[in-house]
Amino acid sequence: MANADVKPDSNATLKRDVGLGGAVLLGLGSILGTGAFVTIGLGAELAGGYVLWAIAAAAAVAFCNALSSAQLAAAHPVAGGTYEYGYRYIHPTVGFSAGWLFLTAKSASAATAALGLTAYALTAFGGDVAHTKPIAASICILMTVIVLLGLRRSNWLNLVLVSVGIGTLALFVIIGLMSTQDDPFTATPQQSFKALSFLEAVGLMFVAYTGYGRIATLGEEVHDPKRSIPIAVVITLIASMVIYLAVAAVALMTVGANAFAQITNEQGAPLEALARQWGYSWVANAMLIGAIAAMGGVLLNLLLGLSRVLLAMGRRRDMPAAVAKIDKTGTTPYVSVTIIGLVITGLVLWGDIKSTWSLSAFTVLIYYGLTNLAALRLEARDRLYPRVLAYLGIAACIGLSVFIDAQSQLIGLSILAVGLVWHVIAVRIRNT
Repeated sequence: MANADVKPDSNATLKRDVGLGGAVLLGLGSILGTGAFVTIGLGAELAGGYVLWAIAAAAAVAFCNALSSAQLAAAHPVAGGTYEYGYRYIHPTVGFSAGWLFLTAKSASAATAALGLTAYALTAFGGDVAHTKPIAASICILMTVIVLLGLRRSNWLNLVLVSVGIGTLALFVIIGLMSTQDDPFTATPQQSFKALSFLEAVGLMFVAYTGYGRIATLGEEVHDPKRSIPIAVVITLIASMVIYLAVAAVALMTVGANAFAQITNEQGAPLEALARQWGYSWVANAMLIGAIAAMGGVLLNLLLGLSRVLLAMGRRRDMPAAVAKIDKTGTTPYVSVTIIGLVITGLVLWGDIKSTWSLSAFTVLIYYGLTNLAALRLEARDRLYPRVLAYLGIAACIGLSVFIDAQSQLIGLSILAVGLVWHVIAVRIRNT
């Protein structure tokens, strides 16, 4: 803990406006969107009929990481997540790397959510897919403005979006189970097990669970963080796993893994397409509304979490001091929110759903590897869970990152290298 001497130099702190229920909603709002409405189809493309096992394996990895995040956030409840934990428990360079990777990973996830939201919206209103990127960029700007209005207003919107998203996913599962009698394990023609593709699918599905990290990055704003954060993280993870498995099982029973993957790639609104096959147009329309709401919630919550990490980096002068400014109400780091909104908008204009999600997968796996490493450095009085979980988390994260596609690895490592060069410059400026 000798590295805690590099202290933030901003006295402005965020108000504790989030209770246990709000923390759970923030976690679910960051998870249940792109994962349920898009990513399961990407996983089916890689794992085929074994996608259910990929979802379960990803949940196991996420569980180890979630508990490491929870006990770190409970012991050190400030904005910034593993960026702060790296500084406090390991080394400033590790802390900076974690913050930089988080900004990269979750900005890419937010871009994926905006693109997925737009795909469902165009399906709903019969728009031209050629307009996907400009519409998605406009949505990013709109969400940025909403977050700038303050956390409490954002929480009310998040409650609405999460409720609609969960409600429509429950409807999808119930109607799907009533409409098909197949066994999800036999509905897809058996195919050979391809270990490399399966592990890549696990890596992609892992990202779909990592919304629990928003609870940790907002630790400075949570009431009674030592109690509320671990409980909220566990509830969020279990609920999301159950929903993912149910949605995937219904998809396999309806069309099988290969067809589901094809629908995801070609139409971009797979759950809506499956609902139409059952002959229930009103269910299909509900899927469109639910997907738009859920992925809007993901985008909203990522803007909140990302801005808090950038805020923390500004406090330590790893980023320009201006990003640490908070508005007069003490609820919004308005400079950070604006910058993050612009970054996400840029990623939307650069990539597509698969490329942004793969980039997110690679960088977030490295990020959570560092999270587990920090958890190993916790003192005994702050440790809530056995050290073996952190060791398992490190092994799983580093191991799975190897199986993400080579292009995403190259881009992710290049971005990290640029960040480390910037960090050297920032340290020199800070020390002059």
